[in-house]
Amino acid sequence: MANHKTKKTIDEINRRIKEGKVVVVTAEEMVGIVKENGPGKAAKDIDVVTTGTFSPMCSSGAFINFGHSKPPIKASQVTLNDVPAYAGLAAVDIYIGAAEPAIDDPLNKVHPGQFKYGGGHVIHDLISGKKVRLVARAYTTDCYPKREIKKQIRLSDLPYAVLVNPRNAYQNYHCAVNLQDKMIYTYMGVLRPKAGNANYATAGQLSPLLNDPYCMTIGLGTRIFLGGAQGYVTWAGTQHNLSVARGKNGVPLEPGATLMVMGDLKAMNPRWLVGVSMLGYGCSLAVGMGIPIPILNEDIARYTGVSDDDIFTQVIDYGKDYPAGNARSLGVVSYAELKSGTITLNGKTIQSVPVSSYVRAREIAGILKEWIQKGQFYLGQPQHLLKDM
Repeated sequence: MANHKTKKTIDEINRRIKEGKVVVVTAEEMVGIVKENGPGKAAKDIDVVTTGTFSPMCSSGAFINFGHSKPPIKASQVTLNDVPAYAGLAAVDIYIGAAEPAIDDPLNKVHPGQFKYGGGHVIHDLISGKKVRLVARAYTTDCYPKREIKKQIRLSDLPYAVLVNPRNAYQNYHCAVNLQDKMIYTYMGVLRPKAGNANYATAGQLSPLLNDPYCMTIGLGTRIFLGGAQGYVTWAGTQHNLSVARGKNGVPLEPGATLMVMGDLKAMNPRWLVGVSMLGYGCSLAVGMGIPIPILNEDIARYTGVSDDDIFTQVIDYGKDYPAGNARSLGVVSYAELKSGTITLNGKTIQSVPVSSYVRAREIAGILKEWIQKGQFYLGQPQHLLKDM
């Protein structure tokens, strides 16, 4: 008898969601299923695998329209709680970036700077329902005669507010150490001297793009969990790169794909978008994201069965090599090793510390699984896969 391999479509899976017959597991659960039953049977039995990540993602922000005044204004300089927003768009359209610090922040003049408040905190305050002080200044024109606006705004008052993140959900990332004799402060956190700690930044086997290493199901129009609401992949992220070294299982051994994503800020939850202050480095926004992976065939089932034991990353010196633009590998470690709490580098045992939250990533994958099972979330049909970019 011929062996007909499983082949499904997103439309078929969406019909199963509508009928209440869909079979959904998290990426964590899929590891055991593939290991026990093999990718062939897993592809037949499972319809969707949910993923999750929760981590600081600096390349994030929000487009906001704060509404016309009477008389109207053509804003050229805007601050939200004293954090500058970019106003070079149109009269009352602005973009607030997560990494923008407040105007009066001393930055690193007193090192290490604390960066207590920035764009990520503004976004968090808005979705928490708090009032935010808006100041808009302008030069006058015949059609826009007003020079200045000062007012308190709430997210619910804004005509338009959309989260638009140019680069999120990095597919794998470095493990950072510091071989210098002094403490350093980086976007990978505080790194103690002489390799006193090793920091890493993804959710490993739960991480969205590590479960679809070639972006076979992810593209323009993919529906995702974003900030506690439904969002979308809108394009490849600003440092998207699929031409990277990979293991035999196809998983990148270094930073690879990235995503540009967007969603309705008004629908989001402050638990899943959190302002972050990184000592000595700057401000950011911790973003909660989850992507459903449709199990269309055996290959995708195999990829979603990847475990922390099978995902590897490079150890990089952020003390000298990285800032010199020479990010050479000091060694390779698995995420299983990293999550054990220690790694070994040059015969030395080093404490490993996550910058992202695996507990929150697991929660996101679980929420997304529940949404799909209840028929509250359908899979988006990507119009252009990221693997083709």
